[in-house]
Amino acid sequence: MPVSKRGTAALIPHWRPVRGSETTLVVQLEQELTSRIADHLLRAGSRLPSVRRMAESAGVSRFTVLEAYDRLVSKGLIEPRQGAGYFVKAAVPLPPLADAAVAPSALPSQLDVAWLLRGMFPEAAPVEISAAAGLLPEDWMNTGMVHAAIRAAGRGAGAACLGYGHPRGYAPLREQLAVQLQSQGIAAQRDQTLMLTAGVTHALDLLFRLLLQPGDTVMVEDPGWFLIFGRLAACGVRIVGVPRGPDGPDLDVMDHLAAAHKPKLFLINSAVHNPTGQTLSAAAAHDVLRLAEKHDFLIIEDDTYADFHPGIPVRLASLDRLKRVILVGGYAKTLAAGLRVGFLAAAPELILRLTDLKLLAGLTTSVLGECVVHRLLQEGQYRRQVVRLRQRVDQARERCIERMIACGLTVPHLPHAGIFVWADCGRNSEVLARQAAEMGVLLAPGVLFSPVQAPSSCIRLTVSMADHPKFWSVLQKLLSA
Repeated sequence: MPVSKRGTAALIPHWRPVRGSETTLVVQLEQELTSRIADHLLRAGSRLPSVRRMAESAGVSRFTVLEAYDRLVSKGLIEPRQGAGYFVKAAVPLPPLADAAVAPSALPSQLDVAWLLRGMFPEAAPVEISAAAGLLPEDWMNTGMVHAAIRAAGRGAGAACLGYGHPRGYAPLREQLAVQLQSQGIAAQRDQTLMLTAGVTHALDLLFRLLLQPGDTVMVEDPGWFLIFGRLAACGVRIVGVPRGPDGPDLDVMDHLAAAHKPKLFLINSAVHNPTGQTLSAAAAHDVLRLAEKHDFLIIEDDTYADFHPGIPVRLASLDRLKRVILVGGYAKTLAAGLRVGFLAAAPELILRLTDLKLLAGLTTSVLGECVVHRLLQEGQYRRQVVRLRQRVDQARERCIERMIACGLTVPHLPHAGIFVWADCGRNSEVLARQAAEMGVLLAPGVLFSPVQAPSSCIRLTVSMADHPKFWSVLQKLLSA
């Protein structure tokens, strides 16, 4: 729509930038034009002053005007027309949402995995206190170190970050991982037994897709990681729980269940078990491998929390040399969940098949994230970060256990390490979680950590709650009621 010279020129004298302001000149101009469009001072079809005229009138550079205009284009407020300039776009009315779902105000009839995940990753305002979080607080992590590594990796990787990367992941990181795992007795090789993934959940998802068919049986630990139960159920497989004790799974029960159900897989947290914080003993590790050979099933060893262990824990992957054992791990808990970098170590023939599946499912993983992790591992910064973080977690865990006992909870078996405490509240913990939710506190009741959702008196608490006075006040009030 043509606009008079008066209509175009009238805009210019009314805006002057504020020099020395914390708001950049680009943002000032963007905000001014956004406001004029919203107030209909600039109507649909109006032509903005040319970049040159706006720059000369306001006394700013053409680059400032051009970037402000580009921001308005990205917001859908204006549009460039070849050879004619920039024009205000007409607002497109949104269709009515007659069938839009209304968020429920009451708690669901059953507190399931989806309920907990929605609480941990809320779409609206977050819960006031999340005692069920699977991550440590941001101020416990070394964000400055990560940000510096991101900047350095971005400069160093250059054009490599613009491509897809290698199907098995960034080769220098795989090399670094191979050296690290070999030092722990695990037969890892960069090009034959290692593949990088977008975190542990991605690695597990690829394994489930490759190895399982609907109707297959998978043994899991009870209690165990609730997210795995939901993912396995989505695969249409039968889930069989093996009781987990302080030293590892109940081997007699495991032997009986394996004979009865012929499982394809067994999933285990051998080091720093989620949720109990226990670590597999050497004797139990040997017996688990013996049962795997006897009943011919594979083992997926989830190494997510192993870096919280004070030394080198017993690992099935080390004893087995990646014959029946598949090791998965990542850096979400100790470095940065947002980087989404994990790894998978397995026999060479499995790695080949998993690489093909990875390409089919989502091509390659993030080169930038993998470059960041490689830099932090190579320069020793990650090792120092883990030492500092482990010390803080250990101290917080001790305080957390003291406060739990003072509130009347019991801890059946003290955790070896890790960011969780598995405690008994002496009542149905699902009821307690419902009451806590009404008071703005997210608890993880034991029912969610059962593969059959059996009622439980246990809850899993994150150790970062140790110094949260309001949480303990709420918990004490609930337990005293």
